[in-house]
Amino acid sequence: MSAEPAPFRFGEAPVRTTVRLAGLDRLGDRLARRVRLAIEPIARTKTQVVAEPVVTQRFEAWTATLPPFMSLSLYRLRPLKGSMLLAIEADFVTRMVDAFYGGSGTGPAATQAREFTPAEERLLGRIADTLVERLAETWSEVTPLEPQLAARETNIDYAGLVRGDETVVVQTLTVTPGTMAPTRISIVYPFTALRPLEPLLAAKTHEESGPGDGEWRAQLTEAVMAVRLPVRSVLARPELSVAELMALKPGDVIPITLASTVPLTVAGRRLASGTIGEREGRAALMIEQIEGQG
Repeated sequence: MSAEPAPFRFGEAPVRTTVRLAGLDRLGDRLARRVRLAIEPIARTKTQVVAEPVVTQRFEAWTATLPPFMSLSLYRLRPLKGSMLLAIEADFVTRMVDAFYGGSGTGPAATQAREFTPAEERLLGRIADTLVERLAETWSEVTPLEPQLAARETNIDYAGLVRGDETVVVQTLTVTPGTMAPTRISIVYPFTALRPLEPLLAAKTHEESGPGDGEWRAQLTEAVMAVRLPVRSVLARPELSVAELMALKPGDVIPITLASTVPLTVAGRRLASGTIGEREGRAALMIEQIEGQG
């Protein structure tokens, strides 16, 4: 009995990836830490960055999920053949500009397609360039790559990375600065551009099949260093009798004598001492001595 021929449409077969991309997930974790350190000074707040699992899909399937207006930066990947796409949501750019210039960064999101303002363009360029620099640093653990900006677009129809039916590898970072809404930053590679790196990614994955003591220690140190503690300084401790306290009324003045140095305490323990002054229009404490250091 002969099998009946079945119709086949090229470009619609299931994606079968042979390249070992487990190394990309590990690179994503390292990239997330570097991106967090890059975003926090701009957002002016503690930021959480999570690397999502790498996804392999058709380019047209990925583009179907995009909003009509966003930042799309196309980079050439030297010495590889092919390019890379960096996608940043427009609302994130707007909120970062607000936070950078002293706002809360929690304002309402844009509801329709628009153009980036000059301030947004400037900060967007800074954010994108910084992210790509951190990406190159992360890739240097596997192979040196030199991303070079080719174009910036706001409409995916003009960001010609690959044909719609071609396979891409999508690496996504979920970024949450402080109380701002989370955003997704996506890095998209053509699958064919990463295939030459299969041996290097596979070797890197084999080397790091389990976290070594050094990596575990680095992760623990980073987590501990991110813990925030209350820091305070007491300028004076005047004493009043019970009778004086009972007689207090608005307009009364309590004399205070400032000491030449005041203590700085952390979580209730004295850490240092210093002198009170002013800097940039705000009261400030200049550290004169750290406890236990002479």
